[in-house]
Amino acid sequence: MNRFDPLLSHAATVKDRHILDLFAADPSRAESFSAEAGPFLFDYSKTNIDADGMALLLDLAAQTGVAARRDAMFSGEKINETEGRAVLHTAWRSVEDSILVDGANVMPALRDTRARMQEFAAAVREGRYNGQGGTITDVVNIGIGGSDLGPAMASLACAAFADGPKLHFVSNVDGAHIHDTLAGLDPETTLVVVASKTFTTIETMTNAESARRWMAEVVTEPAKQFAAISSATDRTATFGIPAERVFGFEDWVGGRYSVWSPIGLSLMIGIGPELFDQFLSGAAAMDAHFRTAPFAHNLPVLLALVGLWHNQVLGHATRAVLPYEQRLARLPAYLQQLEMESNGKRVAMDGSDLPYHSGPVVWGEPGTNGQHAFYQLIHQGTRVVPCEFIVTANGLEPDLDHQHLLLMANCLAQSEALLRGRSLAEATEIMRAKGLEGAELDRQARHRVFPGNRPSTTLMFDQLTPATLGGLIALYEHRVFVEGVVLGINSFDQWGVELGKELALALAPVLEGTSDGAGKDGSTLQLAARIRALRG
Repeated sequence: MNRFDPLLSHAATVKDRHILDLFAADPSRAESFSAEAGPFLFDYSKTNIDADGMALLLDLAAQTGVAARRDAMFSGEKINETEGRAVLHTAWRSVEDSILVDGANVMPALRDTRARMQEFAAAVREGRYNGQGGTITDVVNIGIGGSDLGPAMASLACAAFADGPKLHFVSNVDGAHIHDTLAGLDPETTLVVVASKTFTTIETMTNAESARRWMAEVVTEPAKQFAAISSATDRTATFGIPAERVFGFEDWVGGRYSVWSPIGLSLMIGIGPELFDQFLSGAAAMDAHFRTAPFAHNLPVLLALVGLWHNQVLGHATRAVLPYEQRLARLPAYLQQLEMESNGKRVAMDGSDLPYHSGPVVWGEPGTNGQHAFYQLIHQGTRVVPCEFIVTANGLEPDLDHQHLLLMANCLAQSEALLRGRSLAEATEIMRAKGLEGAELDRQARHRVFPGNRPSTTLMFDQLTPATLGGLIALYEHRVFVEGVVLGINSFDQWGVELGKELALALAPVLEGTSDGAGKDGSTLQLAARIRALRG
């Protein structure tokens, strides 16, 4: 039996109902279908979920063992079963004194590493650690995946609080990325942070070598201006980075969950250890809410259940994340990795094929930019795209508050437009007022019809600060966790990224002309031959 069958049966009876009818039937619907945690208000009333549907969703969360799995994660059990690992990114923001993995308390070593990070970050910011030409002015973080997306997204989000060296991020092995990032920087006052747990990630290490060559053209000892986020101390030593500038973390922290760990070092340098602590505290507060709030009022659980309703029950294959906050411009990309790498799976924990779809396609852009791009499809396209609006009530620029007010008005207007739409009768009256009549009136009116009845949620909080950013990220981490448990999959491995990397290593000799590519398909061989010809 498909675990979603009761929900599918219920959805079949309500799929043609207009969301506005739910508001008409229940004047208190907005309040009933909202929940709060600290500074966050989550409003999911503009969806087609009714009381019976939510009851079924909550039953599903209970029946699939979300609570037990959640407790197992926080206690250090090895819930990443395919890799035999605990899942303890939450430990890096925990206030607990003891969390055991294999019977050993991991917290003392973790806090020692954080203390070393804080001392190094302070030394860089205060000029006690300098480049060979003076005070560090720029920090270049070299990583990929979670080692890049997390700190890059968070540093932009915290830009209003950044008072340290300027932060830069390099991820792509395309030489243009490292070239364009280093152009204009001073090698004598630049710190390079290489983020690779194993210190073998090919994209990261290739860029690290290029950065070292760039620095060696000017400074005599380039390794003195490198730090490493890695647990492979033998490899970092070979690279020339001394142990005091190497910050490691355990394999129970996955890359896409690692911004709280030493992967966040560049962010800590940019905003300072004190504000970084507030970032951690905001996440810890969301952890506490997730662990203690009843499911009916639990923001991560509700966010997950709404997502499951839209994807697995109603069949909407994508979701748009739409932050009305420019500094959250990289959040959709960050959540894209978090969701799609975690829950983009095809088999259940026991290895059997899933009898339903797994995670959705996640995408988006900040408002109001998206309104002038893809909102056309969201409003009038033939596919329904559930939208997740994120908005802050207050900006960080008091003298530009009138612009923030306009930003908020646009956010609320878009969700209202998705809900209400515009009928043919309304569109006809608008065009009749412009003097049209007959067949042309009907033709033009039809182009201006908005179907409406399109679902959205809104997550609102006071202001984008390091603390609220921490809570926001933790909220979505736990949302992904709940969805994964309900789906019965492992959200913490990522075997899907491995095959392409293996094949890339095998293809390099083909492109170089030192291998004939035996066993490769005709298309790949043709493309490789064309590359060799174009390169001479």
